[in-house]
Amino acid sequence: MPTALITGITGQDGSYLAELLLSKNYKVIGMVRRSSTLTFERIQHLQDDIEIIQGDLHDQSSLMDLLEQHKPDEIYNLAAQSFVPTSWNQPVLTGEVTGLGVTRMLEAVRLISPKTRFYQASSSEMFGKVREVPQRETTPFYPRSPYGVAKMYGHWITVNYRESYNLFSVSGILFNHESPRRGLEFVTRKITYGAARIKLGLAKELRLGNLEARRDWGFAGDYVEAMWRMLQADQPDDFVVGTGETHSVREFCEKAFGHLGMDYEQYVVVDPRFYRPAEVDLLVSDPSHAKNVLGWQPQVNFEGLVRMMVEADIKRLGKEIA
Repeated sequence: MPTALITGITGQDGSYLAELLLSKNYKVIGMVRRSSTLTFERIQHLQDDIEIIQGDLHDQSSLMDLLEQHKPDEIYNLAAQSFVPTSWNQPVLTGEVTGLGVTRMLEAVRLISPKTRFYQASSSEMFGKVREVPQRETTPFYPRSPYGVAKMYGHWITVNYRESYNLFSVSGILFNHESPRRGLEFVTRKITYGAARIKLGLAKELRLGNLEARRDWGFAGDYVEAMWRMLQADQPDDFVVGTGETHSVREFCEKAFGHLGMDYEQYVVVDPRFYRPAEVDLLVSDPSHAKNVLGWQPQVNFEGLVRMMVEADIKRLGKEIA
């Protein structure tokens, strides 16, 4: 039975990845920070099957102790300060966790468990002000937020440790991936949850920022499969993971409200407060490398993703009302 360590296991990706690894007969260990208020909502149904341990990407010694004790075969580093708008308000914290935290974990691997295979969750936000369309593994980075900058550091330090110390360390450059487990602060969930609230008479409007921003949106449950496949490959490499399609925030609104029989234009209000200081207008992937080498491709399309999220929020809110 292989052992996998997941940092950020309480997040959207961590919960789907834990489900996938359990289905493949892994022993799954989830690392969480010491906190007086831990949220296990996304993994509540898994808690009898996984082991939760304390560790912190700020604390090198805790990571080394963790690897010494559990000797994982695979590490999936999903933990980060991952909300882009917050990265402008807390840029130093974002750099410490999302950037330097990767270095601390890699250094622990190098010193304690150099045979462990390491996955780093990189981000399409590294492309930012894009240099070419679509974006692939060789596209130059031009991040437009402290989050994107921190992710770029984490990406390159992963490459550096691979080339310097011969570690099996890989980066998945994941484009936007959503699900019913997405946090309410993210625009996709904000839309589906807002549409459901309006449909049920709990709200009258939904305030959003730039409706013309375009993203490559896929289903998180599909993307964790790509993470796993990267660590099963014969050679470590970096992979862009996405759908290869782009849709605007406006289109997302149209599909979400339309699925509930409503016209989004009657309810969505553009609010300048939600614009970014430096906007990223267009992100769209070229996932052909992942398809050719890993045999991976997404299973849920854009409309299916929006429908899944809307129906989940209607069901969730309906239960709360009842």
